[in-house]
Amino acid sequence: MNVQQTIAPAADRRTAQAAPRLAEIADDMAMLRAARDITKDLYDAKPGIYWPDMLANALLGYAALAGAILVGNTLLAVVLGIAASLLLYRALLFIHELTHIHKNALPGFRTGWNLLVGIPLLTPSFMYEGVHTLHHKRTQYGTAEDPEYLPLALMKPWSLPVFVLIALLAPIALLVRFAVLVPLGAVLPPVRKFVWERFSSLSINPDFRRRPPEGELKTRVFWLELGGFVWSWVVLASIPLLGWRPLLIALAIVSFTALLNQVRTLVAHLWENDGEAMTVTAQFLDSVNVPPPGFVAELWAPVGLRYHALHHLMPSMPYHALPEAHRRLNRELGAGSTYEKANHPGALVLMARIARSTMTRGRARG
Repeated sequence: MNVQQTIAPAADRRTAQAAPRLAEIADDMAMLRAARDITKDLYDAKPGIYWPDMLANALLGYAALAGAILVGNTLLAVVLGIAASLLLYRALLFIHELTHIHKNALPGFRTGWNLLVGIPLLTPSFMYEGVHTLHHKRTQYGTAEDPEYLPLALMKPWSLPVFVLIALLAPIALLVRFAVLVPLGAVLPPVRKFVWERFSSLSINPDFRRRPPEGELKTRVFWLELGGFVWSWVVLASIPLLGWRPLLIALAIVSFTALLNQVRTLVAHLWENDGEAMTVTAQFLDSVNVPPPGFVAELWAPVGLRYHALHHLMPSMPYHALPEAHRRLNRELGAGSTYEKANHPGALVLMARIARSTMTRGRARG
């Protein structure tokens, strides 16, 4: 995030307004060929990077969370709480990698992540598996069938703060889902169907309805929901023993983590498509890279997500290879290329752009 650049120059605004609609943008075949040809050696997921990264952030995050609960100094508790949120946020975002890497690439990683992160944070991997890949389908991205797309830049101005702040309720909603709705669904099939369709995916499209799980995923869902149910009641049973304070602090920390993720989601795309199918290049240009030299983006968009546009070009590339792929494509395609157009200076610039769009295009839609 580059705090020096918060408002785009007027010339840039006029250029953006004169740009063609996303649905009209043809594929840049030179860029697509370069993305394919000069990154072929970067697709191996390295266990020696994945495991230490995930384990260190999860364990340090839980240690900081425990410290925030146990220390008596308010200021120190706040500092530890922020540290816990950032560390657990990075550990949690490995759920994104789990949806893209080959199932045999990292033996045991999915199980280890679910036991250490997914179940304790009540966000097991099935909430992304089989859903996020729909967002990457060539014919579904940006359409009404995309579970992770809303034309936010074309909506009313009030929609942006609502979109961001509603994330604060996520931890309570997840606790209710696993502690109450899962056991109800076990005995009441209509409840089960409703919960699965509406509250079993990390989606932002309110019209999305999830299809029933099949095959291997169906078995995984059973065990992960059972684990989430047991853990949610362990958390609730701790209240008579420990009081409300530990739970409220933990909920506050996880709420801040959810807020961070929602802000990241807000600036992961430009959200300028109005439901039409797009080319791969148009999808790329509607997505966002926030590359170095700024380092703050690594905090709010960790695990490779600062290269989100590049990720849409090469969804199965492991997160640790994205910086090198970005350097190669920048060097190969050069200044003024289509690839460069997806690079943005920071979150504040992106939020300002989307907000301006809601003030003009959103209001114009009536």
